[in-house]
Order: sequence, then C-alpha cells, then structure tokens
Amino acid sequence: MAIARVGIVGSGIMGSGIAEVAASAGYEVVVRSRTKETADAVSSALARSLARQVDKGKRTQEDADAVAARVSATTQLGELVDADLVIESVVEDLSVKKALFTELDTVCKPSTILATNTSTLPVVEMAMATGRPDLVCGIHFFNPAPAMGLVEIARPITAADATMETACQFAAACGKEAVVVKDQAGFVVNALLFPYLNGAVRLFEQGVASMEGIDAAMKGGCGFPMGPFALLDLVGLDTSVAILDALFEEFREPTYAPVPLLRRLVQSGRLGRKAGRGFYDYKR
Repeated sequence: MAIARVGIVGSGIMGSGIAEVAASAGYEVVVRSRTKETADAVSSALARSLARQVDKGKRTQEDADAVAARVSATTQLGELVDADLVIESVVEDLSVKKALFTELDTVCKPSTILATNTSTLPVVEMAMATGRPDLVCGIHFFNPAPAMGLVEIARPITAADATMETACQFAAACGKEAVVVKDQAGFVVNALLFPYLNGAVRLFEQGVASMEGIDAAMKGGCGFPMGPFALLDLVGLDTSVAILDALFEEFREPTYAPVPLLRRLVQSGRLGRKAGRGFYDYKR
C-alpha cells in the first residue's frame, strides 16, 4: 500500500505540524481547512517555520522551498480525493470525528487509509462510521510534530495488517519512531502522563508547593525538560480536561478525574499558551 499523497484535515497546530513533517519526508500534502483565512494561515505558519530552520542552519533555502512547494491548502474536502492517506486532526469530539469519517469515506478513493490523530477517543467508533473499517487506524503525532520523535499507531480491532504496516512505514519515513498500541483511551503516553499532570494540579490546590516550585522540582528532581504546569499550558487546558474526561469515562479511576481547578481555568478562558494565559501568563 504505497503512500505518495497525504491529506490532512485540520489546520491547527497539530495539522500544520503534521503537514510540515510529511512534506519534509517528500510526500505531497493537501491540508483542508474550514475557511480561506485558516487555510492561508497554514501556508504562513509553514513559511515561518521553514524560515527559522534556514536561519538556524538546519535547512538550506533550496530545501525549504521544496518542502513549501509540496504543501497546498484548501477549503474543499473533495480535494482529498486522490490522497493515499488522510489524517484528521480536528477537535477532540467523537461525534464531530465520526461525522467527518463518514464524509471522508464518500469523498476518498476506496483504497485510501483514513487515520485519526486522536490520543484518547476510540478509533474503532470512527472506523465503524465508514464502509472501510479495515483501512482505519490511529496515527497519533505529538506536539510539536516536527520536533517530537514518537508516533503512536493505534490498532482498532477492525484494522487490517496491511493498514497497520503502511501506517508504521509512513511514520518511519517521516523520521519518527512508531509504537503500535491497543485502541484504548490514552494509548501509552497519555495514559501515563495525564494522571501525573492531574496530580501536580492537586498538589498545588492542596498548597504543597507553588506552581513554580512544582515545575522546578520535576525538572531538577526527575530531569524532565518541562514542569507539569508549563506542559499543561503547552498542551492546552481545554485539551487536557478533554483527555482526562475520556480516560475517566473509560476506566473510572479517580486519578483520571480532572481536578476542579483545571475546569475552573477552562471556564474562565485561561486555556494555556494559545490563549495567552493558563497557569502562567504569556501576554506581553
């Protein structure tokens, strides 16, 4: 199952990052966004990212131009018709994703693999929203996609061996380490990571230490590159609550229940870096 053309649905941080990774690996990439403004933003974000890499000596200008030329953005889902692989990276809402997979099933050619970048939702439910459940799997990149070296390849019980092999080969061609995981909420990384992040918020609520103190303790004591509060802000507090809710829904373990402070911050619009303010203030 050869992959030459990759479709990305979603023009946010993850969608744009995956597009850059795939184009850098030599794939032709089409990014579908809902509006012309956000579609144009994909091209602008890619240009800025490539320019930074040229400035730092990580790419030549010729290479950057070639990568940019391999990426196009559109508002039309129909332009994904010739894609060999489509990866969705839209909002973490199962009903939205299922509706999208149903639509992709009618738009894409019969041999196209449909993948989701979800880290928590059941891939099998998206697979069963299509007429090609054997060609559906999870391909979970991490943020930021160009920098993070891991991809979790989630196997629903409906996926064919050839689908999984092709997904792993795609990840490897993108320079990533592929780890095959069971189609279970959180897979490996988030199932282990988010109880830790949630626990850090609980310690802060209990007054054990300040946010800065907890971040410093985990960086200095465990060698982590980033403390839990800085990481939560990077991931997005709304995304973090959605992941914890999905984990709690599947396993019903108390460690997965979001600490109330997380919900209060989300309700107040403090979503992390993307909003300019989360646990920390990023506004200048």
